[in-house]
Amino acid sequence: MIEAEWWEYDSADEMADAVAGDVGFIIESALDARGASLVALPGGETPKAIFKALAAKKMPWKQVTIIPTDERLVPMDDQRSNIRGIAQTFIPAGARVIPITGDIADYKLAGNSADARLQDLPWPPDLVWLGMGQDGHTASLFAGPDLQGALDAPKARRAIGVMPDPMPEDAPVARVTLTRSAILSARTILITITGKKKRELLEGAIEDGQSSKLPIGRLLAEVDQPIDIHWAP
Repeated sequence: MIEAEWWEYDSADEMADAVAGDVGFIIESALDARGASLVALPGGETPKAIFKALAAKKMPWKQVTIIPTDERLVPMDDQRSNIRGIAQTFIPAGARVIPITGDIADYKLAGNSADARLQDLPWPPDLVWLGMGQDGHTASLFAGPDLQGALDAPKARRAIGVMPDPMPEDAPVARVTLTRSAILSARTILITITGKKKRELLEGAIEDGQSSKLPIGRLLAEVDQPIDIHWAP
């Protein structure tokens, strides 16, 4: 059974302050323990206010390395790029922000390249922070022919290329994502979502576990540590 603790807030702003505090504590604890921190941050709209509050915290950001949990195969200056928003927020603070994709059109080759980049980083991450889409995807674990490969990738594999099917309307492009084993290797896993519909979807996915039809349910069915889920209306 998945051990999940829900944290509820009255507004997205209240959640932003609380989650920024939690993530800041995770990073500072890693810095105290190891002198450096590696965290994987999500794309999407919900994290943006949290990013802003987090980046405003005074800490030794030069010792912090940030990667995206997943990336769309678009140019880094494209508004749909996850690393674009992360870099705009955290590079001015002094953090080291590492893209996981380059100028590779073939998504499977892009996944191999991303995996090679991540192999050079100290693992596991101190934090993998996830969101969830209305279709139950998380990171870029989407329904489609590549989902099983991302879920069942060997433990040594950190990233893989995926082609969602059906394509999401907001960004109908191939992706690169952390594998299930890479996500679940993190010292801490945190999820942020907003809205009643997403809450109901996530609660159902957690209850269904391995039998879930949703990628996030399939992912979390294998988690062996408590996770924190932060929710606002």
